[in-house]
Amino acid sequence: MALQKKSNIRQECTRVVLARAQKKSLIDQYRTHPTDTGSPEVQIALLSERIGQLTEHFKAHQKDHGSRRGLLMLVSKRRRLLDYLKIYDSERYKNVVSKLGLRK
Repeated sequence: MALQKKSNIRQECTRVVLARAQKKSLIDQYRTHPTDTGSPEVQIALLSERIGQLTEHFKAHQKDHGSRRGLLMLVSKRRRLLDYLKIYDSERYKNVVSKLGLRK
């Protein structure tokens, strides 16, 4: 019983971090050139995916305040990256927002 509970906890923890294949597919989808891994578009897409996973996590674990703080930090980091894109290249900003469906 205790071993099964530990494995469930371990599985829950690994879901918060993006899987390699999932991360690679996001990078491939949002990159600007073949060797791009760190452009604002890619970073925003990765943060958005992680934010989505954490919001699902909070549906089951409402009192997980440590992770909630991490979620708020991720949201603010994504906001800063979006502000950067909006200032320096508004066309790329509009493209990312429409692809990710961030604005309604």
